[in-house]
Amino acid sequence: MSDDQKIYDIDSYSYDLPAELIAQYPVTPRDSSRLLVLDRSSGGMEDQVFSNLIEYLETGDTLVLNKTRVIPARLVGFRDSGARAEIFLLRKRGGEWEALVKPARRLPPGKIVRFESADEYIEILEETDTAGGRMVRICNCKDENEFLCRHGHIPLPPYIDRPDEIMDQECYQTVYAKNDGSVAAPTAGLHFTDQLLDQLVSKGIHIVYLVLHVGIGTFRPVKTQDIRDHKMHFEVYEFDRQAADLLNQTRSNHKKIIAVGTTVVRTLETVYNEDCGFSAASGETNKFIYPGYTFKAIDGLITNFHLPRSSLIMLVSAFAGQENTMAAYRHAVDQRYRFFSYGDAMFIK
Repeated sequence: MSDDQKIYDIDSYSYDLPAELIAQYPVTPRDSSRLLVLDRSSGGMEDQVFSNLIEYLETGDTLVLNKTRVIPARLVGFRDSGARAEIFLLRKRGGEWEALVKPARRLPPGKIVRFESADEYIEILEETDTAGGRMVRICNCKDENEFLCRHGHIPLPPYIDRPDEIMDQECYQTVYAKNDGSVAAPTAGLHFTDQLLDQLVSKGIHIVYLVLHVGIGTFRPVKTQDIRDHKMHFEVYEFDRQAADLLNQTRSNHKKIIAVGTTVVRTLETVYNEDCGFSAASGETNKFIYPGYTFKAIDGLITNFHLPRSSLIMLVSAFAGQENTMAAYRHAVDQRYRFFSYGDAMFIK
């Protein structure tokens, strides 16, 4: 296989990770996590602390953050037989929800899932194209948000090998989370504290927000040997006029646009137009970014360490270079960085 073809081979995105490096809990305070600074031009690396991010940004640069908020999307109830049933809400579609259900073969259309001490119940409506996927309706429910707060669980990813705890309700949200709709946190933003954001603003660094509600596409594994055959799921985004104007101004001033997280990258690269720059937009994107992609909207990226063979590590490889990225991951393993959602971060400049 030629070097040109290797970048499209899923095996090129594997790495060995000791299980003990998968973070099970966040660090406190948030910005005390470690930060690996990677120079994508030279491949050079520095081991830092996240609170020192400010040293790598200049007055007039703009950070772009995703203000989506994680909903308590995981519901555990019981079937009429009394056996356990799990509903994982993915996305609201009108008066119904797209969801994943377990056990799928025991929950065909027409079945009911009930909950302890609740008048509300969930009706299974129809199957979807996703494995274990169903359209469902929350019935006899006056306030879905209140119902989810009572019966829903924070949807921690499966590599966090413990039940969700009360502290996850706060820790698995960014401090600036506002718009309900995600089923996974935009984890690069988990490292920011209100104090660090204030320090950045005091230095003259601009901060703007967009929304991309993280859905199933983020955590579904890439299964095709040729990564170009992978299809992303659509996710909803919102990008307003104020953010567009500030990013266009940043470009005009020859300053840098730094994306906080892969969700921000995918949104900005979706809305950017080479003829007119950034414009306000909303809609859905299934943009899949992998090596060979030409970036148009960003100059830097803050991101966590991602799962092997995931679409996220492919996006990072597209920006930093595949060899640089995998070298950085090997360095992070050697230096005992903490990985995945509650883990440490990387700044690619």
